[in-house]
Amino acid sequence: MTTRDLQLLDIRPIINTIKISDNMSKGERFQNVTLRPIIKLQNDLLVAVFRNYIAKHKNVFYELTIDKRLHYIDNAIHKDIKLRNSLKGMIIGQFTTEEYSLYIENSSALNKRMMSLVIQRLQSNIQLFEKTETLISI
Repeated sequence: MTTRDLQLLDIRPIINTIKISDNMSKGERFQNVTLRPIIKLQNDLLVAVFRNYIAKHKNVFYELTIDKRLHYIDNAIHKDIKLRNSLKGMIIGQFTTEEYSLYIENSSALNKRMMSLVIQRLQSNIQLFEKTETLISI
């Protein structure tokens, strides 16, 4: 393994709740060993990117009910190719060279898993997207 690969693995959070078993599919194993830790590591960046997405789309998000906000997140990631590709790049950029080799073998299915995890992560952080109001002192 290269120094870069080792450094990438060193900075990833350990998720104790992940269970690995011999009867897992390659996709499920990749999801649990690679995607989940990377997405957790990139959480703050993913939130910042989505906040920027909301602002670029005229803050319509803030006028929606909670259910519609959850749908908005899902819809934005599924429909906006630029956003989706940007999010994928943030995650793929954290792969080791070995993980990238595994990824390109089945990128279509792994992309679906990846985007599903990103959607879940953003939706579970919905409170972080609340519009903050600035108080002005007189």
